[in-house]
Amino acid sequence: MDVKVQLGSIQKSSADVIIVNLFEGVGVLAGATSAVDKVLNGVITDIVRSGDFRGKLNELSVLYSRGMLSAPRVIAVGLGKVADFNVDRVRQAAAWSARKARELGCKSIATVAHGAGTGQIDAATAAQAVVEGTLLGLYEWREHRNAPREHGPVETLTLVEFDESKIAALEAGAKAGAGIAAGVNRARDLINEPPNYLLPENLAAAAVKMAQEVGVKCTVHDINWIREQKMGALLGVTQGSTNPPQFIELEYNGAEAAPLVFVGKGITFDSGGISLKPADGMEAMKNDMGGAAAVIGAVEAIARLKLPVHVVGLIPTCENLPSGTAYRPADVLTARNCKTIEIISTDAEGRLILADALCYAADFKPQAVIDLATLTGACVIALGENVAAGFFCNDDDLSRQIKIASNNTNEKLWRLPLYDEYLDKIRSDNADMKNTGGRSGGVGTSSIFLAEFTSYPWAHWDIAGMVSDTTGYTPLTPRVKLPYVIRGGTGFGVRALVELARHWNA
Repeated sequence: MDVKVQLGSIQKSSADVIIVNLFEGVGVLAGATSAVDKVLNGVITDIVRSGDFRGKLNELSVLYSRGMLSAPRVIAVGLGKVADFNVDRVRQAAAWSARKARELGCKSIATVAHGAGTGQIDAATAAQAVVEGTLLGLYEWREHRNAPREHGPVETLTLVEFDESKIAALEAGAKAGAGIAAGVNRARDLINEPPNYLLPENLAAAAVKMAQEVGVKCTVHDINWIREQKMGALLGVTQGSTNPPQFIELEYNGAEAAPLVFVGKGITFDSGGISLKPADGMEAMKNDMGGAAAVIGAVEAIARLKLPVHVVGLIPTCENLPSGTAYRPADVLTARNCKTIEIISTDAEGRLILADALCYAADFKPQAVIDLATLTGACVIALGENVAAGFFCNDDDLSRQIKIASNNTNEKLWRLPLYDEYLDKIRSDNADMKNTGGRSGGVGTSSIFLAEFTSYPWAHWDIAGMVSDTTGYTPLTPRVKLPYVIRGGTGFGVRALVELARHWNA
């Protein structure tokens, strides 16, 4: 989509649709909404006074200009109450109104930067949120569908601003929003791919393609390198599949400092191995590389934004399948740091491949390491599906920065305790540790397991409950189902990682 910022009056725009806004309970129209209303001889005022449009969050009203404007249509979108207003409501309003515009067959949209006036959000932030919301809300996954689109894609988004002093800020914000949305949507594409199209080698090829597009270094290591690195945990998980593992290494050099390292779990399909999962719902296990997708998307967005940081992305990727060569319960694997692991469940495989990657991360002498993984159903039980991801952290300053990034992006992350008592749950008589401590406290034992392979400030994000959305937006659950989150892969974690890197304080 072509995204641009234009100096002028929105009521003079010739786009297929003009989008303006209204806060709930505000009886007197202001700004661009008032200007459009005057040209339309008070039509917006009439629908507000009649109670047909009250400005509730994501409420829409479509009006037709009948030649009074160059644009044939106007969409008024509600922003909710002023007291409850925040940046995420800008994303939501932009997404929902853009989706309505597409439904109406519009090819071009002209919009104001919602919240940059009465909402008192700075122009760059408002523009970023509008572009993010629009591009995320209009996302479609159609790669393997032959049916024609019901409505063609929106081709142009124009942010219109009459105050020339805000143009530079709006342009910077719009560029940031487009870069972040590109990273999120790439992650969504990867998550949505069927597992026969996204074998480990295909995930590696996708990382290479992204790196070439944005100028990031990408090295793909094969199984021989993995053996040389003595990554026995990763090798154990992959041995049931005929498709060889890959180890993807991304590097963005925006600064000379030691890097931030992002590690993503890349299980391209998880059957559970010999500890086979139930057949019902197993198709969702193509999403088990959601952490890897988030790392690829975040590195892309960081490169597009040209942030002054040094970032490394590490992605161990393989399949977890049952076969005559698969690893078994009671096997003992040796990780890169020589710690031995007794296998209790082959379905607790993500922590195994992450263990070797976390060991390798130490070679970069990182400022901090964050791993993202669809690791446990226990985290989904604890925090709810599509509500929040859990995170564990061994460093309070890193935790504080993660919470700020989470709040700023509305990608909810809730800190959970990393108690030493969880170590007793994974104690083994046959090795240094077990790969699972049983059902009780499963999210805690998975994290304390990972901590055994870290030697630096570290955080683990369990994104199992957030990686996909089975329904998409519905007004019935407006807090959980957001208009810019489309059914399928969500790309969760990309925006929070980018925000963390954008405001990183060493």
